[in-house]
Amino acid sequence: MVDDLPTSTPTPENQAPEAAPPESPPETATAVAEPPAAPPPPVDTTNGAPEPDEPEKQPEAPAPASNKHWYVVKVQSGREESIKEAIERRVKIEGLEEYFGQIVVPVEKVTEMRNGKRVVKERKLYPGYLMCEVEYNDRILYLFRETSGVGDFVGGSVNRAPPPMPPREVERMLGQQGKDVPGIQVPKPKFEKGDRVKVKDGTFAGMEGEVKDILEAKGLVRVELTIFGRPVPVELEYWQVENV
Repeated sequence: MVDDLPTSTPTPENQAPEAAPPESPPETATAVAEPPAAPPPPVDTTNGAPEPDEPEKQPEAPAPASNKHWYVVKVQSGREESIKEAIERRVKIEGLEEYFGQIVVPVEKVTEMRNGKRVVKERKLYPGYLMCEVEYNDRILYLFRETSGVGDFVGGSVNRAPPPMPPREVERMLGQQGKDVPGIQVPKPKFEKGDRVKVKDGTFAGMEGEVKDILEAKGLVRVELTIFGRPVPVELEYWQVENV
């Protein structure tokens, strides 16, 4: 029977040793990420200093000095405008623009009262002369001398170049250009048709002729001169002629 079977009590000697608990794996070191480095502070450019890699701007070279100056040129009186246009036209044809600046016929605006009406007209400040801005050289000199009605550069000679106008005179001349001069009356001529007169200024200075007409509206007198044996009518300013 089961109850009669002998039983045994386990002792420490015969007790099976208990299994040792499994060893825990060694702890693995966990790397801790370092925070990112802070960005460098912005560069202060408020002091206006150029950046190191930006090249410095070189100063601009000064413009070359002009060789053009103002000169006074004697021309046939009464033909100032047509001679001016002829010179400008020849300068373009011959390609001399680099030596040429401009030509001015100095005038002023005169206000007159004629028949109870106010009339404004232009009056030449220097009849018989042109103010020319050019580079004086042989080519310009030849061009002027070969233009009909042109005399010569004032103050020059065969062996001497003409002196240019002083800067102050140029400024005064250009400042008066086209300026209004109110209240000026053209003086009445001291001669009449048929009078014998003598030219005292201009291309025909020293020549005598007869007054053929008085152009009061223009302030001119038409005088018939004898040139190369032929009668030639010439229009002159009042002050350019005098009674013989």
